[in-house]
Amino acid sequence: MKIVVDAMGGDHAPAVVVDGAIQAARDLGLEIILVGQREAVQPELDKFDTAGLPISLHHASQVIDMDEHPAAAVKAKKDSSMVVAMDLVKRGEADAFFTAGNSGGALAAALFRLGRIRGIKRPAISTIFPSQTKQGYCFLLDIGANADCKPEYLVQFAHMGSIYAERVLGVSNPRVAIVSNGEEEGKGNQLVQETAPILKASGLNFVGNAEGRHVPGGLADVVVTDGFTGNVIIKLAEGVSRLLMDVLKEELTSTSVSKLGALLAKSSFDKVKSRLDYREYGGAPLLGVDGAVIIGHGRSDARAIRNGIRMAAQTVENGVVEAIVQGMT
Repeated sequence: MKIVVDAMGGDHAPAVVVDGAIQAARDLGLEIILVGQREAVQPELDKFDTAGLPISLHHASQVIDMDEHPAAAVKAKKDSSMVVAMDLVKRGEADAFFTAGNSGGALAAALFRLGRIRGIKRPAISTIFPSQTKQGYCFLLDIGANADCKPEYLVQFAHMGSIYAERVLGVSNPRVAIVSNGEEEGKGNQLVQETAPILKASGLNFVGNAEGRHVPGGLADVVVTDGFTGNVIIKLAEGVSRLLMDVLKEELTSTSVSKLGALLAKSSFDKVKSRLDYREYGGAPLLGVDGAVIIGHGRSDARAIRNGIRMAAQTVENGVVEAIVQGMT
């Protein structure tokens, strides 16, 4: 299993990327190919004892920055770490790709270098989202690849999401819902109203409309929406989660009594924090392109990088791309 990693991607690259990649090579037994500027990456590698670890460095002279226009940058910077890494997957020299860099750049590079799976109209960026389901999370897509969607896109998202939920997350016959402003049949904007009947007749385990509260509430295992709405959902949830943790910390340290209570409940609070921590999941699978691609959060630390690489390996091990190919033919 070879995972190619964009060493230059992320707010704290290449230091945390190298650290996370070494953890993945050591803990998970994966072969890691770091792609990036040798003069920047090699000094970070030299800080660790990598003797015997299956980790190597592949030089790429350019970097796609977070603020660059994705498609233009991918076309102009053909020797960027992101493009060079994607080409390694295309040529079969690596099994999957992980980056914590420019998500739009990753999408563009995947489309230009790997291409879409035949029959897929639009790829979707997806994510594991904390929820009150049996497994403790649902699978939400799209979260940013397609701001404007047609019904056929959402139906394909539902099929791809169901395949991923079954293959990687181990959810049998996953329940599928579509985000709407009302749970009753017939509610929603024109896109939802046109898509829901198609999903109902799709053969998927469609359970209807999901209001915002239903996404974390456990109504469905796979939740589909357009990329604009999905992106707002995850960023709002991220902000609310951070607010709640900050308020809890402030209140639990405000008095001597509350500090004692916090100390006694520390293990429980740590478990809550872990369940809400994006670093535990590592990244967002890009589904619909002809290769295994995982996109991590820009502010990922070494732990998130390690888990994102783990997710890339799981995507390959469970044959997600092949299953989507079969499902679309």
